[in-house]
Amino acid sequence: MAETIRRLGGTPRLSMAVAHGDRVYLSGQVAIDARGRGVRAQAEEALARIDALLAEAGSGRDRLLSVTLLLADIAYLPEVNAVWDRWLPAGAAPARTTLQTVLASPDYALEIVAIAAL
Repeated sequence: MAETIRRLGGTPRLSMAVAHGDRVYLSGQVAIDARGRGVRAQAEEALARIDALLAEAGSGRDRLLSVTLLLADIAYLPEVNAVWDRWLPAGAAPARTTLQTVLASPDYALEIVAIAAL
């Protein structure tokens, strides 16, 4: 029997999260109102959005398996790490990849993609 697939939020083009089996896969999360906001504020909002999606799926930040951090400028990494270190529970560090890339809007400083256990 095929396992159930739950699609959370989104549009006809994408789901904000997809839960399947014992995992939940999150689409890249950005700050909705990124214009003129610094990287710290954008990181805090993106992580808050991740918290909400994980909770809706039945998971949490302590169950993260893998995170991909996409930065518009790698020079942002120390500021993002400061926000990340406050947000992540002790002993719950996921596998993490950090890349510098061109993001969908020049207003975005970062995008965060995550996979977590349910």
